[in-house]
Amino acid sequence: MSKPSLPQGTRDFNAATVQKRQYIFQTIRDVFQAYGFQPLETPAMENLDTLMGKYGEEGDKLLFKILNNGLDNPQKRTQIDAGIEKVLAGKNSTVITERALRYDLTIPFARYVAMNHGSMTFPFKRYQIQPVWRADRPQKGRYREFYQCDADVVGSDSLLNEVDLLAIYITAFSNLKLPVEIKINNRKILLALAQICGGEEKLIDLTIAIDKLDKIGWEKVKEELGAKGFTEAQQVLVQKYLTISGSNEEKMDQLSILLGDNINGQKGIEELNYVLAYHKNIGTAKYLVADFTLARGLNYYTGLIFEVKAIDAQMGSIGGGGRYDDLTSLFDVPSIPGVGISFGVDRIYDVLEEKNLFPESIDQTTQVLFFNLGPDEAIVAYQQMMLLRSKKIACEIYPEKSKFDKQFKYAEKKGIPNVVIIGTEEVAKKECTIKQLATGKQTIVPFASISDFEF
Repeated sequence: MSKPSLPQGTRDFNAATVQKRQYIFQTIRDVFQAYGFQPLETPAMENLDTLMGKYGEEGDKLLFKILNNGLDNPQKRTQIDAGIEKVLAGKNSTVITERALRYDLTIPFARYVAMNHGSMTFPFKRYQIQPVWRADRPQKGRYREFYQCDADVVGSDSLLNEVDLLAIYITAFSNLKLPVEIKINNRKILLALAQICGGEEKLIDLTIAIDKLDKIGWEKVKEELGAKGFTEAQQVLVQKYLTISGSNEEKMDQLSILLGDNINGQKGIEELNYVLAYHKNIGTAKYLVADFTLARGLNYYTGLIFEVKAIDAQMGSIGGGGRYDDLTSLFDVPSIPGVGISFGVDRIYDVLEEKNLFPESIDQTTQVLFFNLGPDEAIVAYQQMMLLRSKKIACEIYPEKSKFDKQFKYAEKKGIPNVVIIGTEEVAKKECTIKQLATGKQTIVPFASISDFEF
């Protein structure tokens, strides 16, 4: 029998890790709800045609496709075998797979809106916290199974939605005590650059190349642009665009000159200035950085785009999103604008761990351990324990009668701060001894007062 192992890019989570992850989930969930968003869940798998073609060529390669069911059916088995033979021969076949695990939460949400828009109240604001799967190469901060926390607004063109979503980022990371900067750009600006470089059809090639700038550097990006048909003059223009620097205001001025009277460029700059002005007015513009190298390679973005980076941390983006006004038209339901953001929970966890930002109290679940000193004493101890549980004080009782030393060691190893001792004498006197392990302090407390004791 082979040694047990995990699929590459997946992980087990012990109790301490789960508690820290729940802290992140709950912190973000509380912010979502404070901003008026409601929860939604969608299936782990979607029909393949729902997902294919929505993430660009590179995204399609990262979909985890699911083998069709029916292997116990001889006829199905024959069809699947034939399909596998076609695939091995280099031919496409829909016989063996018609479904895939979801790649993100945005496309499934767009599918949900397309199916239910007739009964929805717009603008519709939803948040979703669920796992997603990508067949990517595992590395630090990049897993094949990971959680996303998304918030989206559909059915509204207003830029106040972008203002609000950026405020959600600022509030959530402030509550997590994690310093961040939020990079913002606009796909209309990138579209304008593509148009100036020869045509709108160059947009995808341009954004894919720019999106790799941090990883491969300008020279490699230049090579990629050249391979995609960008002339030397166009490459120089792209380089000027990518090297714009200064304050947000200075960057806007330089960009305005570079893009000239291009209508999309002007509109993109106007939208950026609107959002920056709103946050300047409420004192949160210091978190926002206009970054024209930000491209967000996914095809569905049409307006403002965002990316969150933790300050002074060895980690890539820990959140991102943007406007996708045409997304539901992928499912033949046009004219429903949308905008959304996503939190990368697994990366946020790694950064909080790296910077030691988790509250110390997170790891504590059980607050009180009741000693087991015999069958009769355990019955009384259990009664008192249930009183504390009714007050939402987490407790447990040691399952067997054991020596004091063994039960103390159990409490110490689990980090349980308090023990309650009820022996024969305590039962007779209807009282218990409460010991705080950190200080060694012992207190005699009547049963009638145990639920009022401050643990």
